[in-house]
Amino acid sequence: MKRKQDTSFRVETATELMPFLLSKLGGMTRTSVKQLLSQRRVTVNAGIQTRHDTPLKAGDKVQVLQGRGNVELRHPKLRIIYEDDALIVVEKKNGLLTVPYNPKSSEMTAYSILKDYVRKQSNRNTVHVVHRLDRETSGLLVFAKSPELQEYMRTYWRQLVTKRTYVALVEGKLAQKEGKITSWLTENPHTAMVSSSPVDNGGQLAITHYKVLQELESGLENQESEISLVELNLETGRTNQIRVHMASVGHPVVGDRKYGHGNDSSPVDRLCLHARILEFIHPMTEKKVRFETPLPKEFSKAIIEKTK
Repeated sequence: MKRKQDTSFRVETATELMPFLLSKLGGMTRTSVKQLLSQRRVTVNAGIQTRHDTPLKAGDKVQVLQGRGNVELRHPKLRIIYEDDALIVVEKKNGLLTVPYNPKSSEMTAYSILKDYVRKQSNRNTVHVVHRLDRETSGLLVFAKSPELQEYMRTYWRQLVTKRTYVALVEGKLAQKEGKITSWLTENPHTAMVSSSPVDNGGQLAITHYKVLQELESGLENQESEISLVELNLETGRTNQIRVHMASVGHPVVGDRKYGHGNDSSPVDRLCLHARILEFIHPMTEKKVRFETPLPKEFSKAIIEKTK
């Protein structure tokens, strides 16, 4: 029996994936389209997509794959945002390590979850971490599917990345609503604490751009009376950079036990820092790709509670 061919479409005008598929796949309901997406049977420009609101632009190629797609990843702490033959982009929840501190550790990490996922497709498949997020930081992460691509992306990471945006809730109101923090960071190998110096002391140069998005009443006794929702763009990517920089200017990240006041300052039980946007040049296609996640539900809850 001849195998049914995959169905391909070319996007003519900017839209989102759900209305596009509904217009092209006559007779299919929204539920049926969501099922195709959950089965990982829809690609955009050869990358598997699972979000129904994925933006499309003129010239994009959309394919519907016949039969079941790749093995589906279902995990409460990790969600695949994008996947192709070279890369996997995921959204990590807070509380999950990117990779284990000790290679012999059996602790569950983003790496171990993805390793199991790709090996279910083939024992020869591997994944390799390109960059990291702190355990308590949520947001976007990139993994390569070969050690060669991992090495390339790590070597040229600063040249490849065109935008890396975080959002955070921080204590207090910033006097300057937009600005740049520049300092030199040094990590103490004994305490794992990172210190910040306003002058070059031999540490690593770190630059963070920030912009206040919203100011909110905190309502917390014995603490700062306000909190602020801040957007942060990294010019460099040092260990604990955002947490150290915001603490150094007197506005630590809400819920930061290491550099701030911990949960005494937090309306939610977590570090309120999230890697929201990641934009980079795809190393294989040499085209710019952009990924964005919504504000974490805990952030939204805190904002709603503080504005009541």
